[in-house]
Amino acid sequence: MSPEIARLDVHKVAKQGSLSAHVADQLEALILEGKAKVGEKLPTESQLCDSFGVSRTVIREAITHLKSLGLVATRRGVGTTVLRSQAVEARPAERINPTTVEDILHVLELRLALEPAAAELAALRHDEVDGRRLEEKHAAFLKACAEKSQARVEDYEFHHAITQATHNPAFTQLYEQLSPSSIPRAKLLSIDINPAAAARYLERVQEEHAFILEAILSRDAEAARETMFQHLNRSRNMYAQYQES
Repeated sequence: MSPEIARLDVHKVAKQGSLSAHVADQLEALILEGKAKVGEKLPTESQLCDSFGVSRTVIREAITHLKSLGLVATRRGVGTTVLRSQAVEARPAERINPTTVEDILHVLELRLALEPAAAELAALRHDEVDGRRLEEKHAAFLKACAEKSQARVEDYEFHHAITQATHNPAFTQLYEQLSPSSIPRAKLLSIDINPAAAARYLERVQEEHAFILEAILSRDAEAARETMFQHLNRSRNMYAQYQES
């Protein structure tokens, strides 16, 4: 065990529930308690894998969660650095009508039941055509974000392509009933959107989509299910906060 890991005193996670959530909870606690100090780098991805006893996908998901809370930043060739000791999550809107929040949460609840299974099947069943379509839809989403769009349609089309890759028409038909309005940002009023916070939020979504795509194309069914679940669950948890404010 490396000195960095020994100092942080992390523990292997139980093989129950969401592994990435267990890892994220431990790392978040270490940051909030000041054991991983602002300005310090977290141990490397491989060191974290060994210490927690989990895969790189789980570690990447956990780090993405910490980034969504504004606690850390990752730079290629540098690693992951602690930015602050208090969580500050990017929320795309200043306020949302309570009825709208309820509608968003209802749809996300349905998507959480549907899409992790679709991602798992897509990882097992996709062919070359599906792979190209997924990459094209992901690229279109990135382009829309770069152009300062809310990328609502492109977001929907990426998820739609995943249901197509299941080769089960029932998944696709059900998802098509949702339409682009199933993307939570489609329900937000422009006047309520905070452009800077929304941009940070979309950066997180881009990274999460990349993890989902990577898992599907590598035919890692377990990782595909996990990354999709975490993607949608983080969104649900974030929008649920509007009910509390």
